[in-house]
Amino acid sequence: MATPLISPSILSADFARLGEEVRAIDAAGADWIHVDVMDGHFVPNITIGPMVVKALRGHTQKPFDVHLMITPVDPYLQAFADAGADIITFHPEAGPHAHRTVQAIKALGKKAGVSLNPGTPAKMLDYLYEEIDLVLVMSVNPGFGGQSFISSQLRKIEAIRKSIDKVGRAIHLEVDGGVDAVTARQCLDAGADVLVAGSATFKGGPDCYAANIAALKGAG
Repeated sequence: MATPLISPSILSADFARLGEEVRAIDAAGADWIHVDVMDGHFVPNITIGPMVVKALRGHTQKPFDVHLMITPVDPYLQAFADAGADIITFHPEAGPHAHRTVQAIKALGKKAGVSLNPGTPAKMLDYLYEEIDLVLVMSVNPGFGGQSFISSQLRKIEAIRKSIDKVGRAIHLEVDGGVDAVTARQCLDAGADVLVAGSATFKGGPDCYAANIAALKGAG
């Protein structure tokens, strides 16, 4: 099994020192930086906007994996692209037209991802595989960090992996929610190749980040 990419979620970082935290996880071996954007409407929490993404952009050269949990999503794509997002992921429920949103992200020169909530079926992706670069399976209900992994999502990961392999395109399969050294292995066995980890990365403080990331990579 290939070593997974690790995309630490800064939702679990110390927000009083975000720039330092991003530099620390970069140095500790993070492959991507996962940025959770929540609007208090699509999900029951409010986090950060494009100004913070722009402020963090100078702290790392690693790809910014920006997960937009906002609705409507289309009016904000340009702002996050301009702020330095490399991958922009949205939820089809935030549409109203998922294919159009994918086209808009690609037109901005960014990679397009689609995220599925625990109750959203894999078949939502059936007519998007030819366009997208990433699928993000939520293994918790979005809105807050530190939740427990929903094991039913493993079947969804397996189904999506089969569909990706059938299409034959290089599409990343990412999992977010309750990922630790144990559930990471389950996700990878099911077909994921990118792991988002908030609490599992940031626990113990900066001196532990490298070991935390190495443990997740070792799950592969």
